[in-house]
Amino acid sequence: MTQAQLLDAPTPNTTTPAPPARGRAARRKADSRQARKRSLAARYLGYVGYFVGAGLISGAVVHHPLDPARYTRIALYGVLVFLAATVINEFLLTRERPGWARTLVVIGSSLLLSFGIGMLSGGLQHFDDFPARGAVLVPAGLVVSFIAYVIKDADIPTRRIFSLVGLAVLMVAALGYFGLRQVAASMESTPGGGHSHGTAGEPAADDHAPAATPSAVTTPTQGAAPGAKPDPQTPAHNDGHTH
Repeated sequence: MTQAQLLDAPTPNTTTPAPPARGRAARRKADSRQARKRSLAARYLGYVGYFVGAGLISGAVVHHPLDPARYTRIALYGVLVFLAATVINEFLLTRERPGWARTLVVIGSSLLLSFGIGMLSGGLQHFDDFPARGAVLVPAGLVVSFIAYVIKDADIPTRRIFSLVGLAVLMVAALGYFGLRQVAASMESTPGGGHSHGTAGEPAADDHAPAATPSAVTTPTQGAAPGAKPDPQTPAHNDGHTH
């Protein structure tokens, strides 16, 4: 190859193309999303909200027969707290926001999950207080929380509910139910088993009990008339006549 041909050969372009410039709105949106993800307060509130909401629901589910109106309000407060935590974790701290259909699924499954966790934790915590009720709440809460978790997680197919894991959860719940029923029956047959938190479950007073003890009955003084009633505090009668 001659010198002229070398001079005429095109030189390769070694420079990399510059990335396309992003608009100001896109950069602001990306920075805002990153700031939300790095927000310590938001992550803390979302984490604690799950536990506080589930705790309120668990207490309300177990104690509901004692005061339905009061514990219904507590359950509603727990649902609101749990849903607020769901909004923070699933919508504010996520990179991609789901559509309306997925939003409804997340909200519904979160409600189901909150009640499942509340039934499970409340039944375990107050099993000594309410053995028969706890024997139902614990296995039911296990099944409900598992189903709700599978529905809530977008990365898990819904058919996994009927997988080997789902079958194992169902078997554990069934065995737990029959086992806890036996324990509850033995606890209820034992005197003093369980308590009612000092409300409607307390035994009523015996209406046939004597009103006074024998020591409280006043005995007549010696020499007094059978029908006379001693009254030492009665002042002497003075009508002006000498008796």
